[in-house]
Amino acid sequence: MDTALHAPVIARPPPSRTAGPLAWLRANLFGGWKSTLATIVIAVVIARLLPDLYGWGVARSVTQPDNAACRALEHSGACWGVIAEKYRLILFGRYPFAEQWRPLVATLLMVAMLVASCTRVLWSRWLAVAWLAVLAVFFVLMRGGIAGLTPVETARWGGVPLTMLLSTLSIAAAFPIAILVALGRRSHLPAIRTLCVVYVELIRGVPLISVLFMASFMFPLFIPPGISVDVLVRVLVGITLFAAAYLAEVVRGGLQAVPKGQLEAAAAMGLTYWQTQRKIVLPQALRMVVPSIMNSFISTFKDTSLVTIVSLYDLTGSLALALGGDANWRQFYLEGYLFIAAIYWMFCFAMSRYSQWVERHLNVGNKR
Repeated sequence: MDTALHAPVIARPPPSRTAGPLAWLRANLFGGWKSTLATIVIAVVIARLLPDLYGWGVARSVTQPDNAACRALEHSGACWGVIAEKYRLILFGRYPFAEQWRPLVATLLMVAMLVASCTRVLWSRWLAVAWLAVLAVFFVLMRGGIAGLTPVETARWGGVPLTMLLSTLSIAAAFPIAILVALGRRSHLPAIRTLCVVYVELIRGVPLISVLFMASFMFPLFIPPGISVDVLVRVLVGITLFAAAYLAEVVRGGLQAVPKGQLEAAAAMGLTYWQTQRKIVLPQALRMVVPSIMNSFISTFKDTSLVTIVSLYDLTGSLALALGGDANWRQFYLEGYLFIAAIYWMFCFAMSRYSQWVERHLNVGNKR
């Protein structure tokens, strides 16, 4: 009897490792029979297509700007020479060739400020001052007319600088507008609530092309004679209002997810409406909708390609400008679109990864 009571317990197997390459493969590619089957099917498809893609994109490709060699391929290989030949026109549009160092420096400054804004150790009030300085330098470099720089009208701006300018300023301006509109839609004042509802539903009910068309061609008909607003400013306002309408609904979803008890606790503490929103409601609401906010930012970044319809040649429009007027290189549109697709993917992927970092940083207190 004593022997049965004191029999040793058989040791259990150790738990599976949760870190390392094998653990990652098990969790992401071979987590079950469905995941394993999908992994095998995708691997077979990649193995079938990869040799052909490698042969077209690498083995038989032409990298030198040799139009005769590209035509001799008869599309059996990629003609990356079109990028080597037209990259300056694709990246900078119709900006004067001899002055293209100016948009290059302006773009690098803008990218550097975006990186600095995403670095936590640099978050301070001086960052806003640095942004104002960089934007001033950006417009001075692009516009010219002072410090001995040749004047360049905004109609000749294009390529990456125009895409960066429109997306950065529209996102920065749309975010506070979206917060105010989202708060307005939840207001107890009927006039404010109705105005915000009409704005959101009106903007969301039409495509961005219609907004850009109205801003570019219809808006000048309603302003007094003798007053002229630059087309770049009109387009920027149109994109900002369009992005703010969609982003407002994202923020409103976060506001509705905040428990009502948080508002009651704030009222019990004697906080005012704006103190409650600023210290209690908005921090929680925005934290819960970080992925959706970043989706809106990425969508706005890509929607800037539609400004071509109002004769502003961003990155996508610059490609059509570069190849459309040259019969020798016109047939190599595919390689050009792959080039600008890689640029768009690089920016969008960076935004997505930063969104994941922000989400992990803000959800530290909720981890189990």
